[in-house]
Amino acid sequence: MHSNHAAHFNLAAAAREAMVEHGFQLQFPDGTDAELAAIESDAEAPLETGLKDLRGLLWSSIDNDTSKDLDQIEWAEPLGDGRMRVLVGVADVDARVHKGTLIDSHAQSETTSVYTGVKVFPMLPTQLSEGVTSLNENEDRAAMVIEVCVDAEGAASDGKVYRALVRNRAQLAYNSVGEWLEGRGPVPAKIAASVALSAQLKLQHDAAQRMKGSRYQHGALDLETVETRPVMVREEAVEIKPLEKNDATSLIEEFMVAANGVMARTLDEARLASIRRVVRTPKRWDRIVELAQGLGAKLPAEPDSKALNEFLLTRKQEDPDRFPDLSLAVVKLLGPGEYVLVRPNEVSPGHFGLAVQDYTHSTAPNRRFPDLVTQRLLKARFAGVAQPYTEEQLEAIAARCTRMEDAARKVEREMQKRIAAVVLAKRIGQSYRAVVTGVNQHGIFVRALAAHVEGMLVNGGKGLDVGDRLTVRLVSTDPERGFIDFAI
Repeated sequence: MHSNHAAHFNLAAAAREAMVEHGFQLQFPDGTDAELAAIESDAEAPLETGLKDLRGLLWSSIDNDTSKDLDQIEWAEPLGDGRMRVLVGVADVDARVHKGTLIDSHAQSETTSVYTGVKVFPMLPTQLSEGVTSLNENEDRAAMVIEVCVDAEGAASDGKVYRALVRNRAQLAYNSVGEWLEGRGPVPAKIAASVALSAQLKLQHDAAQRMKGSRYQHGALDLETVETRPVMVREEAVEIKPLEKNDATSLIEEFMVAANGVMARTLDEARLASIRRVVRTPKRWDRIVELAQGLGAKLPAEPDSKALNEFLLTRKQEDPDRFPDLSLAVVKLLGPGEYVLVRPNEVSPGHFGLAVQDYTHSTAPNRRFPDLVTQRLLKARFAGVAQPYTEEQLEAIAARCTRMEDAARKVEREMQKRIAAVVLAKRIGQSYRAVVTGVNQHGIFVRALAAHVEGMLVNGGKGLDVGDRLTVRLVSTDPERGFIDFAI
């Protein structure tokens, strides 16, 4: 395909078509505007009384540079016994979006916000998710606060959940904070302007590093798949950049995992049925064992996340260039996560990849419906009122969330391919270092390392196998189908 055609390919329209094709509704239902007006009017009234007032703490958020739907804020303090107390504040979306409303019913149908690279399709109207239910900087908000204590070895204890008033003092971004924490970049302006904020973030960083070490010792998997984001200029994709993990992304991940664990255990202790996020013990463990064997390593015959992670860490050190492709293969063999109903006194299947038994999504209620459901279950318990959902309803919601999350992944994957095809259309004829990532009946697939894209080898390559290195030439792209073709 010629670059002219690709340059004028309408990615936003393609995103809308993909959403409809995979079962999403692009429009909020009639009557939404009236509900929004009532919510925004109510938001101007004084905040709810009787909540714990934590607005004086130096809360901050760290998210993507472009994020406007802020679900989570953090704060930490040292304790006299060598432990640290970590607080995670989560937006109390249920305080504004009530069960049974039109907006709630739409969210229950969609179940998730979808991020296509060129356009965000929000689960909730942006007037809420980026406005009155977002933990925006310097705005007073109601929140669900999850508290946990972390000892010197990273073990968590004394978890509790309660409602509170909070105020985000600093909205920060992963890239700049991560570079600063790792000593690779300058101090971000907001941190440079506040000695207290600098000290607070270093404290959070210390707590997260302890927690990360503890999880890895228990077998949490250190996977590193290549995720990318498009660079947009006047609504056109002009470049593809990798999303790199750093100490800031790790900090938020550790606090999120800890918060979700506390929430799950709190629901257990309250003997409440709930929705859990699980990644079951992999059924294709034998294939993971074969992969390791082909790389000179031996894994146990029975699934063992600790042994798998030790193998992954070794491979990451020995061959960092190919590690993302090994990670991708392992992710596919582990299988996708799913939402399941867990009844009182029932053992959760757990999350194999995170090496945790108790895990429920609760930290992103602006973006995920299960998190909003979990919030409602616990708030009903606090208030001493009947639970808002029956077990049958929770089971149906879990199944719907699993189905729609799978659909969202398909939309996002299709759009990543189309965006890559548009960006690379101007580079036909260029050569790239590449690695073979797949060989099947359809052909040979390669990943161009510097371009961070995958495509098919349409000319040459007989006898190649996964992991082989080669130099390829880009011969064509097709944004409509998301095809990128290379030749030897």
